[in-house]
Amino acid sequence: MRILVVEDEHKIANSIKKGLELENFAVDVLYDGSEGFDFASSEDYDAIILDLMLPGIDGVTITRLLRQKNIHTPILMLTAKGQVEDRVTGLDSGADDYLTKPFSFNELLARLRALLRRPKKADGRILKVGDLTLDTVTYEVKREDKIIKLSGREYALLEYLMRHRSQVVTKEQIISHVWNYDADILPNTVEVFIGYLRNKIDRVNDGPHLIKTVRGFGYKITGEGE
Repeated sequence: MRILVVEDEHKIANSIKKGLELENFAVDVLYDGSEGFDFASSEDYDAIILDLMLPGIDGVTITRLLRQKNIHTPILMLTAKGQVEDRVTGLDSGADDYLTKPFSFNELLARLRALLRRPKKADGRILKVGDLTLDTVTYEVKREDKIIKLSGREYALLEYLMRHRSQVVTKEQIISHVWNYDADILPNTVEVFIGYLRNKIDRVNDGPHLIKTVRGFGYKITGEGE
């Protein structure tokens, strides 16, 4: 899952980035509202963590502009202000949730997970394809009730495929959601990680192969008969 963090306090922004990356998210960080709006309106993110007070364009204005452009990426708004009026303004502008500074990272993570369960393509806490399951909270992956150990990048790739089950996703889409914006990733890297997943999920199992290559287009994950 790919997250955009727009926060002008570098220490807070970098701390959020570090924490989320440890939780297997791909994270882009910007410290200016104008740049944040440009990225949020031109790149495909699964959620945005957005500070209320920003140089360039403030968080409320960014949110309103995104909603006017029909961009409905879930937004968690951060604010140093605790007044009811500020919270109401943020939510009325189109934000999905808010968090008042100072906050614990665990609370931010819990709220972010809750937002990520809301979109249409999200299937709740447990994602399932055939006899393969993935728990988005505990990060436990199982096939036929056998636990499969994955690296952080393998997990992120599998989660993206499972959230788009039966849909063909291109290498470019995978790169944009599983790796950071500034990561120097080649299309061949996707093939390598798809191979890793197949070795752990398909080739050690007697059941049907779930990860399929759609030649000339990309990959998809489907259960038997789908």
